[in-house]
This record gives sequence, C-alpha cells and structure tokens, in this order.
Amino acid sequence: MTLEPGQPAPDFSAPDQAGNLISLRELRGQRVALYFYPKDDTPGCTAQACNLRDHQEELTARNIRVIGVSTDGAAAHQKFALKYDLPFSLLVDTDKKIVQDYGVWQEKKNYGKTYMGTVRTTFLIDENGVIEKIIKKVDTKEHAAQLL
Repeated sequence: MTLEPGQPAPDFSAPDQAGNLISLRELRGQRVALYFYPKDDTPGCTAQACNLRDHQEELTARNIRVIGVSTDGAAAHQKFALKYDLPFSLLVDTDKKIVQDYGVWQEKKNYGKTYMGTVRTTFLIDENGVIEKIIKKVDTKEHAAQLL
C-alpha cells in the first residue's frame, strides 16, 4: 500500500530515546513532521537532524512537532540526541513496524549491493491525523524550509 496526501496517517505507538511512549493518536491537535532516516550519527542524517534542530522555533510557531524515526535502538538514539542537542523525540523502531506501515522500508542499492533499508522520507501530518504532505526528495541541509 502506498500512502498519499489526504489519507489517514497510520497510527503508531513507540518509545523515544528517553523511554517516553509516543503515539500519533495522542498528538491530535498539532501537526507532526514524522521524518524517517536511515541511521543515527551518519553525515546525511546528522545534517538533517541539525537543520530541524536549528529551525525548531519556527516549526513550533507553526504548530509542527518534529519526530524522527529510525530502526536504531534507544541507546543509539540517546547518544545521537545528546551529541547534537536534539530537542525532539527519536522513536525506536527496531521491529520495523512503523517503517513498514509508512512504506519506507524498501530495497536499496549501494556500491552494487542490494539490501533492505529505510528510505529517507518525511510525512507532514495535520491536526486530525491526515497526511498533508509527503517529502520524498529530502534536502538534508534545508529540510526545515521544505516543511515550512
């Protein structure tokens, strides 16, 4: 199933790097920028996270709550968030349920090797839990501008 703007966003419930349980249902009333990224503390993922961190005030002013998701564990998320002073939740999706529900766990190719991995994608979800926008060509250095 391919998700499109105008469809309800799949609900999720997962712990973040601090062990707080975050669910989409509980975030109703605010917009959510749910961004999927391949791996903590890698160059592109770090640029993206730091760009969102640096524009946190503007995003918050537009009622947008940023939440990152990768298949890394809580310890990796915690280390990444502390190292770069990230002010938002990074959800733990080691069982790959969220990445699969959102269709971002896909076959990838790198240096002639084929493997399964997370395709960098952001879903902007409105106050009612409906997908407002899907960003498939993420500019890691200017991602906040793509959301705003």
